[in-house]
Amino acid sequence: MAAPKKIKHSEADGIPPESPISTEMEKKQVEERTAIGAAVVYEAIRQEGEDELRRPAQALAWSGLAAGLSMGFSFIAEAFLTTGLPNRMWTHLITKLGYSVGFLIVVLGRQQLFTENTLTVILPLLLHRNRKVLKSVGTLWGVVLGTNVAGTYLFALAVAHVSIFEPSVRDAFLAIGKAHLRLGFGGVFVGAIFAGWLIALMVWLLPAADSARVSIIVLITYLIGLGGFGHVIAGSTTVLYLVALKTTSWGTYLGHFFLPALLGNIVGGVSLVAALGHAQVVTGKSELK
Repeated sequence: MAAPKKIKHSEADGIPPESPISTEMEKKQVEERTAIGAAVVYEAIRQEGEDELRRPAQALAWSGLAAGLSMGFSFIAEAFLTTGLPNRMWTHLITKLGYSVGFLIVVLGRQQLFTENTLTVILPLLLHRNRKVLKSVGTLWGVVLGTNVAGTYLFALAVAHVSIFEPSVRDAFLAIGKAHLRLGFGGVFVGAIFAGWLIALMVWLLPAADSARVSIIVLITYLIGLGGFGHVIAGSTTVLYLVALKTTSWGTYLGHFFLPALLGNIVGGVSLVAALGHAQVVTGKSELK
C-alpha cells in the first residue's frame, strides 16, 4: 500500500505551516467537514430563485395548488393527535407535531409554497433590482398565493362535507379553526412575522442540511405551531373549514386572518431573512475587494 502523499502548507491553501494536517487525504477530509459559508448558501438559494422565476405560470399554478392541498394534512394530523390523546397540560406539546406533516410533504415534494418565496425569489430581486425582475416576482407571488389558497379551500370543502371523520375529530377541527381567530388583527400580524421569519430561516438552513433536512423542517414548523404563529397557508385551511361550514364569513377570514397573516409573513421573510442575508453576503464581498 502506497504511503499518503505529503503536502507542504502555504498561505495560498489556507493551512498554516504549524498545522498537524500533512497529507492530501487529511486536507480533503477537513474540507468535507467544513460547514459551507454564507455566500455558498446565498448563491444556492439565489439560483433556485432564478429557476423559479423562469418557470411558466401554468407550472407554478399546478405546483401551488398541490401545495395548498398538501398543507391540509397538517390540519388532519393535528386533529387526529388531539382526539387520540388525553386532555392534559402537556397534550399540546405532542399535538402540534401534526402541524409539521403538511410542510414535510410540501418541502420534500418540491411544491410551491408562498412563504418559501419570500426568500428564494427575493434574493434575485435584491441582486438585480430592475423592473423586469420585480414584475416576475409579482407574477410568481400572485400565482402561487392564489393557487395555495385555492388548494386550502378545496381541501377544507372536502373535509367539511365528506362524512369520513368521527364526531370527536370534527370537534377538533372546529377548535383548531377557532384558535386561529382568537387574536385581533395586530396579534395575528405580529405572530405572522415570526412565522414568516422562521419559514425563511428554514429555507436558508436547508442547502447545508444534507441528511438533517427532515429534522430541520419538523423543528422549525413545530415551533411555529407551538407558538400559534399565523402562517397564511397552513392557517387558511383551518379557517376556511369554518367558512365551508358557514360558521365564519369570508369577511372574517379575509380581515381577521388572511390579510394580517399575509402581511406579517411577508415582513418576516423579506426583511428579517432575505434582506439581512443579502446584506451580510454583499457586505462580505465588498470587504474582500
